[in-house]
Amino acid sequence: MFRVVHFEVPTDNTTASRKFYENVFGWKFTKWEGPMDYWLITTGAPGTLGIDGALGGAANEMKGTVNTVEVLDLDEAIKKTEENGGQVIMPKAEIPGVGWLVYVREPGGAVLGMIQNLPETRM
Repeated sequence: MFRVVHFEVPTDNTTASRKFYENVFGWKFTKWEGPMDYWLITTGAPGTLGIDGALGGAANEMKGTVNTVEVLDLDEAIKKTEENGGQVIMPKAEIPGVGWLVYVREPGGAVLGMIQNLPETRM
């Protein structure tokens, strides 16, 4: 089985969203050093139950929270997605130093990410 390892929350205002989640849930934010306004979220202490996520990114384009599932072979997962009625909506892309990511829509309409992490960054 494969597990959800990341989530993205869409926002039009990262400052207001960060303040809300910090004040309501105590989440911590770190600016990602990439080409977009993307903030990594730490939702709890390492080793505790739960997952971490991010504000912004692809979720803004997809208009909803996007859960990302870690897979061992992204090409195989894409093939299975298409064989089972899903469709790729953002092609496989490399995330330098992390791995490869694709966004798909499952037959019921939900959008999700699938990631194949580099061995040293596996969750």
